[in-house]
Amino acid sequence: MTGALEICANVGATLAIWLAGRNSIHTWWTGMLGCALFALLFYQSRLYADVLLQLFFIGSSALGWWYWRRRSSGVERPIAAADFASLAWPTAAALLVAAAYAGLLLHFTDAYAPFIDSAVLALSVLAQLLLMKRRIENWAFWLLVNSLAVPLYASRGLYLTALLYACYWVHALVAWWQWRRLAAAALVMPAPAMAGTSSARQP
Repeated sequence: MTGALEICANVGATLAIWLAGRNSIHTWWTGMLGCALFALLFYQSRLYADVLLQLFFIGSSALGWWYWRRRSSGVERPIAAADFASLAWPTAAALLVAAAYAGLLLHFTDAYAPFIDSAVLALSVLAQLLLMKRRIENWAFWLLVNSLAVPLYASRGLYLTALLYACYWVHALVAWWQWRRLAAAALVMPAPAMAGTSSARQP
């Protein structure tokens, strides 16, 4: 049965994810609130990897809030694509961490579905780090995370959470397209100003 805690946690998380898709800095403090509520909810459901994940999200959201507020020469950090090398080794590391942590949960706790839960943990950490750096590919990893999370949460009776993570899957797809559009627009935006400046250096 869906309780007040699950409802409040999902409201906070949904607002944060919607703001992230709109490239809004307010995604961070709203996310911290939602994550704190989810940490308690997942603890009650014996999804311990998810509890650890929510604690990571709270800390990384504080860092992300600071990171997005930083400005270089008065210019906001741009949305950009990540290169292959910057994705390959972190992805491999995330999978290794997921396997190792799942083994610990399996042998030392009564965790439910430790391997899937740990995969959600590790891949979410990677997606969050890419989001903090405003890398477009963060949304591809969120798609993968949500694909794993929906059946996991449904199997624990967290039906509202599972439903909203299914909606987050769609949102991640739309946000991926939106961020690609914003990145492309940012590349062409400075062109008119530079065209009228005779002293501008050419690459």
